[in-house]
Amino acid sequence: MKRSERGAWPYLFLTPAIVLFTLFLAVPIGYTVYLAMRRTKVSGLGLGKGARREVYVGFDNFAAALSDTELWSGWLRVLGYGALVLVVMLGLALLFALLLDSARVRLAKFSRIAIFLPYAVPGVAATLLWGFLYLPSLSPLRDVLDVEFLSATTVTYSMANVAVWGGVGFNMLVLYTTLRAIPRDLYEAARLDGASELTIALRVKIPILTPAIILTTVFSIIATIQVFTEPTALRPLTNTISSTWSPLMKVYRDAFVTGDLYSAAATSIVIAAISLVLSFGFLRVVRDRAFGEG
Repeated sequence: MKRSERGAWPYLFLTPAIVLFTLFLAVPIGYTVYLAMRRTKVSGLGLGKGARREVYVGFDNFAAALSDTELWSGWLRVLGYGALVLVVMLGLALLFALLLDSARVRLAKFSRIAIFLPYAVPGVAATLLWGFLYLPSLSPLRDVLDVEFLSATTVTYSMANVAVWGGVGFNMLVLYTTLRAIPRDLYEAARLDGASELTIALRVKIPILTPAIILTTVFSIIATIQVFTEPTALRPLTNTISSTWSPLMKVYRDAFVTGDLYSAAATSIVIAAISLVLSFGFLRVVRDRAFGEG
């Protein structure tokens, strides 16, 4: 076999991945950018052939998206929602992972399945399930708690509860898998030095878990920014959730309700850019503080 032929084999094996990447990622992104720089121009009354045509407008749609108060109001709501979800979800995931990895744990297999199982429930089904539990006329929780779960002041917490219920299991599994890969000798050495289980968790396990915690946090930040299922599924049950409650809901409304695909495309690119900045900004802050790199 010639040397040039041997060098071509890796590219042959990469072909399916390259084709899939091109068709389902590169092409949609390119088409979104194309739409974001276009707009429909209406001539006269907009009737007849050629009265409506697509024209190039450059960055006008991006400027309109960045100056849209509805978009930034949605971002503020999502930031508050995300701060609540991230702290509670990742805190519980870390706690459960440490407990399941403890030497004194009982019923570990059952507990792992029970904690992970909510993650296997589709997001729409889980939100509707909790939505009916939130309704005053149907909820058995009203007999115990005198709370309006879907009021303007509590609806964000209700949505956060759905996200936490479904997301703890996945993050717990990532952290627990990392813990199981740690050599048991480290724990035995710590116990011989007189360390308690709590000390081992705080001084040995959590520092080793730092990369996994960072990974789950980045994934959770991206998922929180893209929140769409919970507010959309709960919206028919209450009038406290607007059609632009989150940035992605605004994109959906612009694209499929008002029919403005160009504005929706520009807004989606703005959302992607902000998501990228927040994710990499978090990684930069963590890297600088944890590893002391400039």
